[in-house]
Amino acid sequence: MKATNENSGSLLELHQVSKTFESGPAEVSVLTDIDFSVTSGETVAIVGPSGCGKSTLLNLIGTLEKPTSGSIAFDGQDILQLNANQLAEFRNQSIGFIFQLHHLLPQCSVLENVLIPTLVNKNRSGARQRAEALLDRVGLSDRVAHLPGELSGGERQRVAVVRALVNRPRLLLADEPTGSLSSDGAEQLTALLLELNKEENLALIVVTHSMSVASSMGRVLELDHGTLSTYAEKN
Repeated sequence: MKATNENSGSLLELHQVSKTFESGPAEVSVLTDIDFSVTSGETVAIVGPSGCGKSTLLNLIGTLEKPTSGSIAFDGQDILQLNANQLAEFRNQSIGFIFQLHHLLPQCSVLENVLIPTLVNKNRSGARQRAEALLDRVGLSDRVAHLPGELSGGERQRVAVVRALVNRPRLLLADEPTGSLSSDGAEQLTALLLELNKEENLALIVVTHSMSVASSMGRVLELDHGTLSTYAEKN
């Protein structure tokens, strides 16, 4: 079964996307003929066994890697036709990334970490106000001057969420965002992501091993043996 959303006006569309890697003289196929689309404001979880290619798929969607074949369109634009500089600008402006590890710079304050994506933004007006408002929204207004080492794991991940949102992306990609958190922390972060999804009207794609996290999303898809299909429907 295809993992394409039947709604028209898709924000993101993958068509017949495949990815292979060279392993010595042989080629290893990781993804095969993926058809997948997401609309603005939609929430999608991708589950599957370790090593099945979930992170690779997220990297392709986020333009960190290019597919071996197939096409990827964002808001109707073929992003595979963009050059390296255009891709970097597109990625900075349109896509937010959250990873299992927060990747905050230890020597920079919370506010400085959040503002890093804005440094290459041509239109930086209001960036600090946006950052401070988001930090207040996630309950970190009293932590703006703290270093990452002075925060809890959950607080560091919330800073990473704010950093991902500071440039007002239309698509948020989260790769195991709750993997390093306690069950309570995972539940709180998932709730926060869903709230921000509605408030910011951004599409959210979450790769996760947690069925609790996955079941909170609007659609749950499974990646297995290189193919993507519907895993479960929400009741």
